[in-house]
Amino acid sequence: MRDRITLRFMAAPTDAAHGGGTVQAGRVLEWIDKAGFACAAGYSGSYCVTAYVGNVHYTAPIRPGSLVEASAGITHTGRSSMHVFVTVEAADPRTGEFEVALDCLLVFVAVDEQGKAKAVPPWRPRTSDDELLARGSEERIEARKRIHDLHTAIQFSPAMTGPSETFRFLANPTDVNWGGNAHGGIVMRWIDETSTACAAGYAGADPVAVYTGGIHFYRPIHIGHIVEIETRLLHTGPRSMHILARTRTGDPRTDELELATQCMSVYVVRGADGDAMAMAPLVLRSEADRVADAQVREIIAERAQLPPLPVPRRD
Repeated sequence: MRDRITLRFMAAPTDAAHGGGTVQAGRVLEWIDKAGFACAAGYSGSYCVTAYVGNVHYTAPIRPGSLVEASAGITHTGRSSMHVFVTVEAADPRTGEFEVALDCLLVFVAVDEQGKAKAVPPWRPRTSDDELLARGSEERIEARKRIHDLHTAIQFSPAMTGPSETFRFLANPTDVNWGGNAHGGIVMRWIDETSTACAAGYAGADPVAVYTGGIHFYRPIHIGHIVEIETRLLHTGPRSMHILARTRTGDPRTDELELATQCMSVYVVRGADGDAMAMAPLVLRSEADRVADAQVREIIAERAQLPPLPVPRRD
């Protein structure tokens, strides 16, 4: 059964974030989407689209020149959906000693030639690790719905006074996936780039992503269409910045934009010792600021109730 796959490659200098010391989070998000797609397509035997990416925890930096393994495995199936758990590990190629850099859960939907959802074979766990991941994936289904509703309840308003950043551009032919649209990994990289700019503007320093979650994909982004990504800093913790991003897209001939994705990302600024530095608290000047801050706190509390998924043991 083709229910798991591992991609193995080198992190290139062009993958580096500003400063060159580590790989940018957006590039890593592309890797997990590619590994997840390869796993889902191999299992279903059909083209698949990314529906959701959640709980991306960046636990260790990846440096350019590292040997990288992105491993993906099916953990749950619905009628046409596949839950895929992805881990990314990195090693100095001189030692080959791998360290887990992140893990996350993705949901893909199998589609036919007309782009309609199609049924996939039911998946059954075969090992104890499979059973733990299957249970964790199923437990997250209802939590994911609750967190999604909390995200969508947040309204971007002109009355908000916190930092924001908006990128607006056309989806290029080089962004195309196998289905003719911008692939999910590219969209996640765009979101990270815009969110990073927002975080850097507030912190006055180079931020590092430590979490990205709740990425829901509502509609495809067609090549040649306008892409508008709006990000807003809504909450600060003692050492963190919580940024909500919404992506809209549409035909440039009409300029009517529709929601394509939304997600929440958390950034920190690391000191010379590698630890997150203290963050200046966001001043909540308006009622809209205070409402959004309270909504983000509710999302944080909901996320905190989810136990981490177990990372499968290396063979």
